[in-house]
Amino acid sequence: MTRSILVTGGTIFVSRFIARYFVELGDDVTVLNRGSHPPVAGVRTLVADRHDLGHLLNGERFDAVIDVTAYDARDVLDLAHALEHARVGSTIMISSSAVYPETNLQPFAEGVRLGRNMFWGDYGTGKIEAERALLQCVDGAYIVRPPYLYGPMNNLYREAFVFDCAREDRRFYLPHDGHMRLQFFHVRDLCRFLERIIDEQPAQHVFNVGNPDSVTVREWVDLCYAAVGKTPTYASVDDVEPRNFFPFHDYEYSLDVHAQQEIMPDVTPLDKGLCESYDWYRTHVDQVNTHPYTQYIDLHLAPTAQKLQPVH
Repeated sequence: MTRSILVTGGTIFVSRFIARYFVELGDDVTVLNRGSHPPVAGVRTLVADRHDLGHLLNGERFDAVIDVTAYDARDVLDLAHALEHARVGSTIMISSSAVYPETNLQPFAEGVRLGRNMFWGDYGTGKIEAERALLQCVDGAYIVRPPYLYGPMNNLYREAFVFDCAREDRRFYLPHDGHMRLQFFHVRDLCRFLERIIDEQPAQHVFNVGNPDSVTVREWVDLCYAAVGKTPTYASVDDVEPRNFFPFHDYEYSLDVHAQQEIMPDVTPLDKGLCESYDWYRTHVDQVNTHPYTQYIDLHLAPTAQKLQPVH
């Protein structure tokens, strides 16, 4: 049966991938954005600011509203107000692991306290406010909290940075010994889980999502280089803020995803997902927002590379 789905955004990475995913399933997809990017083929676009929707959504019918671009309570409340005279089935908000303070016991479970995370700051507290507003004003709403998302259409300079290092046969500079662990989730797996929520209406309404197994930084870099057909050489870096030369915070965390696994036990293997990411990146380099990591490395780390402890 064809579903009618509203996606906020629909222009870059997560929201764009979600829109395309449901279009390819044959669903009727509407995206709501300010019209600053070309739309996904096959969607209906409503060009408007979510804070100034007026009567735009009156009389609409959506089996699901997937809110990807809610970052604070006002975002949630303004959209909910605009949907008061529409017929809506499920409402799902894409939140973040940033709602968990770094001081909580890990792995973070859905029911633990939320609070400011020193690494994510206002982004995390804004998501907390958005979650609370949604649960208060929309009966039966769902909240999904992913870790680091990756995959085709990723405009953040994360795996793409490592792909560039591999393509240029660069030595890779690891923060510390490279043993910090990272948890990922393929954007297609996120879409698959959203589809399960829409179709199955689970009794639980707040979900962590992610790969059940995390990887070390070095393991992740190995897989990124392998996707390019290369093998990395390494140096380790201490006493330098990792965000100067590396695309993640110096922060290790883990989400408990048992509830997700009960509904959707299979996820994309990380090596396969990174190969898909690279296949996309090779022909969409201009769609990724680069960051001057290599400039910092060449200026501050490479000249003293012989003083760094090599990683074998």
